Amino acid sequence: MAAEDTASTRLGAGRQHLRPLKRRGLVLLRLTAIVFAVLVFCEFLIYYLVIFRCSWPAVKTPADAGGLGTPETVLRAMFLADTHLLGAVRGHWLDKLRREWQMERAFQTALWLLQPEVIFILGDVFDEGKWSSSQAWADDVGRFWKIFRHPPHVQLRAVAGNHDIGFHYQMNTYKIKRFEKVFNPERLFSWKGINVALEGDSCDICSGAEAELLEISHRLNCSREEHRPQECGDRQRLPASAPILLQHFPLYRRNDANCSGEDAASPDEKYTPFKERYDALSQEASRKLLWWLRPRLVLSGHTHSACEVLHGADVLEVSVPSFSWRNRNNPSFIMGSVTATEYALAKCYLPCEDMVLTTYCTAAGGLVLLTLVHAGLVASPFHFGWNMLRKFKTT
Repeated sequence: MAAEDTASTRLGAGRQHLRPLKRRGLVLLRLTAIVFAVLVFCEFLIYYLVIFRCSWPAVKTPADAGGLGTPETVLRAMFLADTHLLGAVRGHWLDKLRREWQMERAFQTALWLLQPEVIFILGDVFDEGKWSSSQAWADDVGRFWKIFRHPPHVQLRAVAGNHDIGFHYQMNTYKIKRFEKVFNPERLFSWKGINVALEGDSCDICSGAEAELLEISHRLNCSREEHRPQECGDRQRLPASAPILLQHFPLYRRNDANCSGEDAASPDEKYTPFKERYDALSQEASRKLLWWLRPRLVLSGHTHSACEVLHGADVLEVSVPSFSWRNRNNPSFIMGSVTATEYALAKCYLPCEDMVLTTYCTAAGGLVLLTLVHAGLVASPFHFGWNMLRKFKTT
């Protein structure tokens, strides 16, 4: 009997010893589950929840007005700007990893949910293209295509910015051709950018850019005429609709004082005067572009902030904010529904970084509190509230 009592005593002691271990295991499992859930929400689900609210804007067509004939084809285009992929020199590796992950998740989610037909990136694709070596450039390009991978039926086109090929005094034919080779712009003004090549100083690149733009202007004018003038010759006829001008630098404006919206420049930056040929195109270059091309819409980047400016009576320019959280707390992109004669634009906001950081901080605080409660260092808030309620009832 004594032996049996001793064995049962040991068994009971063993069970009592296992109970704290089980409780610790359950607590650890709960903490792990919470951490996993927060990570999934902040790094995956939040992009779907935010971008799901975006929708393509409706564009007016003759069919909407009761007109007859074949319905016009509507092109769905996404416009991004200033992705600034960090290179080998600037930026901490953790910052690079974080920003590229954010852009990859945002872009891939938007691609899956919105299914655009064409994507335009309005310059400053890379942060260090203006000075990167051949090897560094190749590494940056490889990372770019990983982040912005897309199906074969979706086209991606990019406009060169000052961080891609340098400002006017930094660029050269080698950098231009290097950028051209990656993005195959098919002569869509892109590497010329219209931004860095219209300095008016008769440099070789500038002269070539002006000559090409004049040729395009002439072809557009010929296409607008119902009866082709004799000087138009046998040139290929372009669509008669007014073009949409895509460029990196905005057309000339004094500052962002008249820009509004939650993603406009901050009050401290709004009234800072723009420097011509640095913050915006020169007045002369802007006049030339508007006169030569007569666009119906201008989309630009460079400032990292949103703005809408009306040039003349009817030419709207939209500055697209940066797509990178390194430049903004609330990045966004533009969605455009475009026909041969009409267009409609809508903005799609991405998750605010403040919201993500707040979620992480709240979760971390909750985990610390749970750990302290389990260790007995802090009373459980539920028990504390229940005891207070009991005392209140008894009194």
